[in-house]
Amino acid sequence: MQLSSFLKSSIMLWSIFPWMLSMTIYLFYMNFYIMLEWNIMITNSMNISFPLIIDPWGCLFSSTVMFISANVMHFSHLYMYNDKYHSRFNNLILMFVLSMNCLIFIPNMICMLLGWDGLGITSFILVIYYQNSKALAAGMITVLMNRIGDTMIIISIAIMMNYGNWNINSLWETNWNMMLIMLILIAAITKSAQMPFSSWLPAAMAAPTPVSALVHSSTLVTAGVFILFRFHYILYTNQTINSLLIIISSITMLMASLTAISECDMKKIIALSTLSQLSIMMLSLSMNLPYLTFFHLITHALFKALLFLMAGSMIHYHHHSQDLRFMGNTMNSSPNSISMLLIANLALCGSPFLSGFYSKDLILEMSMFNTTNFMILMLFLISTLLTSCYTMRLLLSVLWNSSNSLSYQYLNDKSYMFLYPSMMLSMGAIMGGSMLNWLSFNYLNEPILPMMQKMIPLIIMFMGFYLAFNYTNTPLTYFKSFPFIHKYMFSMWFLEPLMSQGNILKPLMMSHINYKIMDNGWLEQFGSQFLFKIFKKNSHIINLMTSKPMNYYLMFSLISMFLIFI
Repeated sequence: MQLSSFLKSSIMLWSIFPWMLSMTIYLFYMNFYIMLEWNIMITNSMNISFPLIIDPWGCLFSSTVMFISANVMHFSHLYMYNDKYHSRFNNLILMFVLSMNCLIFIPNMICMLLGWDGLGITSFILVIYYQNSKALAAGMITVLMNRIGDTMIIISIAIMMNYGNWNINSLWETNWNMMLIMLILIAAITKSAQMPFSSWLPAAMAAPTPVSALVHSSTLVTAGVFILFRFHYILYTNQTINSLLIIISSITMLMASLTAISECDMKKIIALSTLSQLSIMMLSLSMNLPYLTFFHLITHALFKALLFLMAGSMIHYHHHSQDLRFMGNTMNSSPNSISMLLIANLALCGSPFLSGFYSKDLILEMSMFNTTNFMILMLFLISTLLTSCYTMRLLLSVLWNSSNSLSYQYLNDKSYMFLYPSMMLSMGAIMGGSMLNWLSFNYLNEPILPMMQKMIPLIIMFMGFYLAFNYTNTPLTYFKSFPFIHKYMFSMWFLEPLMSQGNILKPLMMSHINYKIMDNGWLEQFGSQFLFKIFKKNSHIINLMTSKPMNYYLMFSLISMFLIFI
């Protein structure tokens, strides 16, 4: 039996994963990193080189990318089985993984741009993979917003040219720290979809579900967080930028949580939960907790990839319908998928002893322990409550609600191609947090809090569950009585129309009016058509004036010729 391109790619990625994991463990326990640099040329006191940094953090992130990519490729074998261009899809995923590793291991700004731009190009092509107008519109929003971040990286490269060095490690020696870190911060928040660049992430759910599981959950969107993690030693030197990052991440966290409550698209709810978790990473990074941020980045990647795969299974079972209102009563028909969906959602809520608990609970405790602004802390706690609320709402809609799908559909989740990658990611969602906490992050200091404060994350989680039960039983007529609030929450605080149609609708209308009035109106009447009518009329007059004499001349010529022959 010949293996498909997806299975071959999965085997290749699985073969790289143990090597990267062993390198990670070795570097963590030896507590050092390897720096390789190839000097290409030196011109005008400018050193052009190609460096590689092999450190425990980069190796751990790369091994996580390999682990998730291998399972996603295995899952794609069945999910994309009937696709006509599966080889193209496979090559694009591999190009994306290569670009991600370039971003991880290259500490040079110019060479890092290869990975940064490679992520943007491949993600754009993957978003528009389904050739329809919706996918094209989503791809255009995605690529145009990410172009802003690319521009910031290019400007920072131009500024660093003054110092003849583009190495990240020597950035702190420059006098342009404020300008450079601001440019890198803007690039990071565009890639990680923070305010006001948040609208592209839900729109990018037009891509196939395996793309969402890999690109829009654990790799592309976390690239901005990883870049700020690389620059964390300079981020805290400027209090203004640090405060700005706290405000942006807090507002984004609340906005994503409120929008997810009113959303009915399954993939968009998960995308908004990703946006909320990215804001938690940004917030912890701004609180001078870089290693805890990286810990949450890894654990989030494990359970969020599982959540997207299980969402893909549900969408596949319901004839590619993503609407929660057409799902329900799947607990008995697909117990394997539902069990793994439950594990992923509980890990997202921060349930005890799952992977999300070890990082998210510690971030909450550190925010209460440190001297955090009270309003920021309240926004953090409210967003955590809303996360539990919309997560339980998703579970109730899929598991226990009455089914509104087709009556003749047959659900079966016993396929090996679905079960194997899902079980591997489930192991990561269950044991990943504890294993990483014991092996790699054992130097994270946990704060000693009173019992009441220690129980606050658990109390908030159960309060969110209670709200979800009441929310799902609320009649729709109640929400229809507040149309403005519903539209405000559903449109991401009016961010979607402002950042997409709102900016181009008025100019397009003005150009259409200008086209009708000027191009097809006055300019036609007094331009080309006017001149054509004048020339036509004048030529007709000249023809009338000269037609009779010409007739006489021809008649005399014929008579003369006739007389000559006689």
